[in-house]
Amino acid sequence: MLTSLSIQNYALIQSLEMHPSPALNMITGETGAGKSIMLGAVGLLLGNRADVKTLHDPESKCVVEGVFEIGSYALQGFFENHDLDYEKECIIRREISPAGKSRAFINDTPVVLDVLKELGKFLMDVHSQHDTLMLGDGSYQLSLIDAYAATQVELQQYQEAFATFEQTKKALRSLEKEAQDLQKEADFNRFQLEELSSLQLQADEQAFLEEEQEILENAEEIKSKIQEVLHQLEDEQFGAVRTLSLATNGLSHLSKLTHKFEPLHERLQSVWIELKDIAASLEEEDHKIEVDFDKLAQVRDRLSKIYHLQKKHGMDSIAGLMALEESLSEKVFKVENLDESLEKLQKKLQEQEKQLLAAGKKLSDKRAKAFDPFAKELTQLLHQLGMENAVIHVQVSSISPSQTGLDQLEVLFSANKGVKPQALKQVASGGEFSRLIFAIKYIMADKMALPTLIFDEIDTGVSGEVALKMVKMMQNIAEKHQVICISHLPQVAAKGEHHYFVYKDHSAAKTISKMKLLEKEERIATIAQMIAGANPSESAFESAKELLQN
Repeated sequence: MLTSLSIQNYALIQSLEMHPSPALNMITGETGAGKSIMLGAVGLLLGNRADVKTLHDPESKCVVEGVFEIGSYALQGFFENHDLDYEKECIIRREISPAGKSRAFINDTPVVLDVLKELGKFLMDVHSQHDTLMLGDGSYQLSLIDAYAATQVELQQYQEAFATFEQTKKALRSLEKEAQDLQKEADFNRFQLEELSSLQLQADEQAFLEEEQEILENAEEIKSKIQEVLHQLEDEQFGAVRTLSLATNGLSHLSKLTHKFEPLHERLQSVWIELKDIAASLEEEDHKIEVDFDKLAQVRDRLSKIYHLQKKHGMDSIAGLMALEESLSEKVFKVENLDESLEKLQKKLQEQEKQLLAAGKKLSDKRAKAFDPFAKELTQLLHQLGMENAVIHVQVSSISPSQTGLDQLEVLFSANKGVKPQALKQVASGGEFSRLIFAIKYIMADKMALPTLIFDEIDTGVSGEVALKMVKMMQNIAEKHQVICISHLPQVAAKGEHHYFVYKDHSAAKTISKMKLLEKEERIATIAQMIAGANPSESAFESAKELLQN
């Protein structure tokens, strides 16, 4: 329920505040005074887009703030889901800067407009000219039936089944396309895989092969040089080992004469041992190295194949080739097992389709039970509203599964006797639509659990006894819901618990709209003016008093 509304610097409104009654509120005023401008400001609180052109003073920001009592609406889950602080008194604020930047807040926490729109659906239902367009839309009509039939559980179960079905169908289409693509590449992938697999690549073999090739290509020269070095080291007369051995013996003799030479003897002996070890290692390498032209040819051939594949696939390592081999292996395996995977997914989809159709039938059956009661109740209300020959009929046809179910709905309407009911968008006039929309809102008020309903000249095209019946229905709605009605009829305006009057103030350089809550005498005068014009007669005043008393 809206407990207060504050509008600053919006269109013709410089500053406006109202504290509506929890029951029935009436707003009247001269044409163009700003009654509908208020709805534009309320729309900002419900998440509508902002326009900098609406600023009354282009140098100042616009602020619209609404305080809502939400303690009994079970909205804690919504606030938790959006990480918002929950309070029984919820404050929604919109700000529009002169630069055109718009900001939205819920309990002083910044939010995006989508969150504001989602919350707004739980707080208010605003009748506007847009309803006239919506009423002719099949999806809107279907939502009315769903609300009337209380199909929330069945609709949720169906939509969950539909989402699962669509997800599996998407996966199947993706796999089918992948299968086509893989099938086209299958032979080529197999060829590439066989080419790679035949080499039986090892992780570090390229470096080993390149080193082995280098040795085999220079084997003769390497062995020759080894022998040359060994001769220089191990020649019995002039070899380095023999010479160092003699020198070591000499230092050994010196160290026995004086300890001073012991360190030099130890160092030289270490050099002699190291030199002998080097010679042994050279002999070992000499035995390992063979001049083997066949083996060289084999190494060159394998490296050539590796280099060829690396160049072919744009890679510079064995690791890259091995990764490619694994990838090709997976693709080949997948294409060889695609039929099985497709069959499994197709069976899964068929099973999910059965579940979807079962959920859809359950939803359709519950909707079908509501068609006649909805049409009957709506028809009776239209009769009460002066359309004694009105006929409502709900026409349904089956469609392929969609987000909303298996039903395509069309509400058919006829206002005149002997005229076959036709689609709403084809037959209803302005006044008929106003009454039809009002009757629907009356039925749906409890069904859709809307705390606040706003009617913008819903009584257009209505007068006399019908207007009285309409406002009596508003009073019935107001017993459980807050109602705000913008009206031009005195019979309607007189029945509000609060009566607000909107008027233009021309006293300043720029015209502004103002609003005041009328006291008893002011209200009598305003109703009298609505009856008889700017200068009402005494009888108009008496009529006004009578309307306010009844």
